[in-house]
Amino acid sequence: MTLVCLISVVASLPFLVMGFWPVAGFFGLDFLGLYIAFRVSYRQGEAFELLELTPLRLLFRKVSPKGEVKDWQFNPLWTRIDRTIDDEYGVQQLSLASRNEHVVIARDLSPPERETLAEALGRALADVKRGY
Repeated sequence: MTLVCLISVVASLPFLVMGFWPVAGFFGLDFLGLYIAFRVSYRQGEAFELLELTPLRLLFRKVSPKGEVKDWQFNPLWTRIDRTIDDEYGVQQLSLASRNEHVVIARDLSPPERETLAEALGRALADVKRGY
């Protein structure tokens, strides 16, 4: 950010000297917009999801960027993985469903990553179900 600020100042100096001072202000607005975008991005990066599978339960924990925690617990014997698949783009939505509960997981993953997660979680759920 220091480098971007320095480049903005150096690039706006000729405009200030020529009397076009509003251009310098727009360079400052560009810098401010970039700074805010990075802050928001880093803040969103603090959110995460956790999947924990045991023979007795499947725990899905979602932690927001503010640190708010929300938990869903499923019986692994009754849980299924639902996928919304687009022919061109792959897995668009991945969700856990059990009886009347339905929760979307892995929203921030790319379609290939969602597919990999769905396959691994499907295998793990099948292993748990075979154990009974």
